[in-house]
Amino acid sequence: MRSSSRSRPSRFAVRYEQPLTAPGEQRSTPGRRCFGTTESDHGGFHTLLRSYQDFLAQLKEQIQTAQVRAAVSVNQRLVLLYWWIGKEILGRQNELGWGSKVIDQLANDLRQAFPQMQGFSTRNLKYMRAFAEAWPDEAIVQQAVAQIPWGHNVRLLDLVKSPEERLWYARQAIEHGWSRNILVLQIESDLYRRQGRGITNFQATLPKPQSDLAEQLIKDPYNFDFLTLAQEAQERDLERGLLAHLRQFLIELAVGFAFVGSQVPLEVAGEDFKIDLLFYHLKLRCFVVIDLKMTAFKPEFAGKMNFYLSAVDDMLRHSDDKPSIGLILRKGKSGLVAEYALRDIGKPLGISEFRHLEKLPEQLKGTLPTIEEIEAELAKPAIEE
Repeated sequence: MRSSSRSRPSRFAVRYEQPLTAPGEQRSTPGRRCFGTTESDHGGFHTLLRSYQDFLAQLKEQIQTAQVRAAVSVNQRLVLLYWWIGKEILGRQNELGWGSKVIDQLANDLRQAFPQMQGFSTRNLKYMRAFAEAWPDEAIVQQAVAQIPWGHNVRLLDLVKSPEERLWYARQAIEHGWSRNILVLQIESDLYRRQGRGITNFQATLPKPQSDLAEQLIKDPYNFDFLTLAQEAQERDLERGLLAHLRQFLIELAVGFAFVGSQVPLEVAGEDFKIDLLFYHLKLRCFVVIDLKMTAFKPEFAGKMNFYLSAVDDMLRHSDDKPSIGLILRKGKSGLVAEYALRDIGKPLGISEFRHLEKLPEQLKGTLPTIEEIEAELAKPAIEE
């Protein structure tokens, strides 16, 4: 993108011989407040104005340089530019006492100087300032947050307050290629606190680094809020619901899971058995067997999964595949019972809780308002007292 070699002059430069005024303001008088300060502050209004114009000229130069380099690395350069602008605004507000109106003026001047560029609204400049305040270390900006789009960074600023948690989500977005909507979904589902929280025996049954990778894949609980099931629902109802929302289910499982089948038949010694859900994990290079339980964990669940894994390893596993992994998804907590059940199991197995939305009992449906009734009530004008 090329910018014109002639930048439109700042409106502050037009009347330099006369008493100077900011756009939309009347002529300043001694002691008049401008840019959040008075004429007598910081060496006088003329000194302040020259400082502002020097800053504006410096911004223009940096923006023009960034435009030239944009063809090489558009996103990274843009995010770094925004970080630099935010850092400079933050520094000048702290050092020179600039008020909030300077950002409005800066937005107007930058839009005039670079009419072909978007992103210089007052709101976005404030995000730049918040961005620089949230990430004071330029090394982290370059290595992590400059690798994701600006829209991702804005969502992180809006939704995540902890710097450690914010950096974790940024790195996950880079690793898994999350879109902005997926990033928001993972934040709202509190993935940071669910990831790697399941009960497993992976450290005892898998070699490193596969054990660490597998452990990070297991969440607790799994969030199936896209499902609405009745309290009396059975495993087949849960399975059908997950398959009907396979895309959301795969997103919740995490990147790398490939769906193989449901109710996968296994014939062992003339008897027929069926696996609820079978996946293949592309990064771990192994099958993942998922068993669904609509009850709290029971010790016999681990023995059944151990049997499934032995059969899959013998019948389906290729010579290049890693050992298959089992995941039991159950309703309710398990705790110590699950830990005891896994202690001497030889196959890699994880146990996690899942949660879903529940349908209202039939006897309550008529007593609560519908969505339409709630929306109609909210649309009514407020009554002034």
